[in-house]
Amino acid sequence: MVRVINDNGAWCWFQDERAVVDPDNGVLVVGSIAAPEGPGGDARAGNVELTVVDLATGTADIVVLHERFEADDHDVPALWRRTDGRWLAVYTKHKTDDLTRWRVSEPGDPRTWGPERTFDWSEHTGGRGVTYSNLHELDGRLYCFARAVNDDPCALVSDDEGDTWTYAGKLFTRPKVGYVNGYTRYTSTPRRIDLITTDHHPRDYNNSIYHGYLEAGALHRTDGTVVDEKALDGDAPSQVDLTTILQADSVWDGEPMTHCWTVDIRRAGDEVAAVLLARHNTPDNPEDAFAREHPVPDHRFFYARLAPGNTWQVNQLAKAGHGLLKHENDYTGLVAIGPYDLDSLYVSTPIDPRDGAACEHHEIFHARTADSGETWTWTPITEGSQGDNLRPIVAPGDPGRVPLLWFRGEMTASQHYNCEIVLSDELR
Repeated sequence: MVRVINDNGAWCWFQDERAVVDPDNGVLVVGSIAAPEGPGGDARAGNVELTVVDLATGTADIVVLHERFEADDHDVPALWRRTDGRWLAVYTKHKTDDLTRWRVSEPGDPRTWGPERTFDWSEHTGGRGVTYSNLHELDGRLYCFARAVNDDPCALVSDDEGDTWTYAGKLFTRPKVGYVNGYTRYTSTPRRIDLITTDHHPRDYNNSIYHGYLEAGALHRTDGTVVDEKALDGDAPSQVDLTTILQADSVWDGEPMTHCWTVDIRRAGDEVAAVLLARHNTPDNPEDAFAREHPVPDHRFFYARLAPGNTWQVNQLAKAGHGLLKHENDYTGLVAIGPYDLDSLYVSTPIDPRDGAACEHHEIFHARTADSGETWTWTPITEGSQGDNLRPIVAPGDPGRVPLLWFRGEMTASQHYNCEIVLSDELR
């Protein structure tokens, strides 16, 4: 069953976790940002919201962490369940100030929150802003990864589960080209944090995609080679020293792929899977009205699986269609990997992966593989929609459930959308 749980909201994809299940209390918590085009208009625009869903009854409550914060999907909170039963929510603006903000809930109650607290990055950023929040535990210490100093991936650390934070350092760095440096996605176990990243923004640079991992205080390549013995401490290496998964200008079935971007990464047991994005550039045709509206009409999703022997097996997954926004040619509907089932994906695309037929809007399809991504079977989750279905999430927290979330409606910018958040709590 698909049901609306929040009538005004959306999210970016460089924060995690954006949605989490608490199996002990039977609730799902989902972070989002309200927009001026949706219900509530300007009075609600920019609200940092949590939707708390009672999984037994299906009822949903909206909790506002910060009213009229900033109407921008990049500001969505990262969520963490603490060992004392409290929730932690961490959020930032989209590079318009230097504060990481956080709140801590009452025990077992994500509807009741303590006061907002802040960490000021300006000493390190020189006032140039901070973006994104990603919460991951490693060796008993909680990390909050953000894009901060020199627009590089950086981290705060906490030894009290998010009550207080200190600056740890840069994960990696390089001279900046264009808007920012690497776009990084993370996944973790208590003893290892895996990541995938790019060079810069695909708008500015013909990116490749790299993989590495943090373990025992060091940054490693895929094969275990140490890149930085004391990660986040002092000088940081460049991401090009990590393992390249998808090389810019690599050719697939006779077609060159360029300007790669990161989509999702998950680790289950000893296995890691990632979804990657690349452009297949087609010749410009200035007489084609569609080409003028969508300068990059053909994106491709790739599925990468870490095989035995620490080698990456990479396959094309599906066509991702044209750029979602006119001014952001590399925005797409995206893909979510099942957090406990790396053979299961949920794909948002305007091209039916079963037969290549064009859809009127972005639809959600379920993909399943039995051979680590070489072939897939496809099942439609949505069909004949009246608006786009975008940016699916499969919320972790309970291996026995598959709460599939996405938002649907019209999106014209990261700051402007009229979308509602929907939940499909079905096992597939």
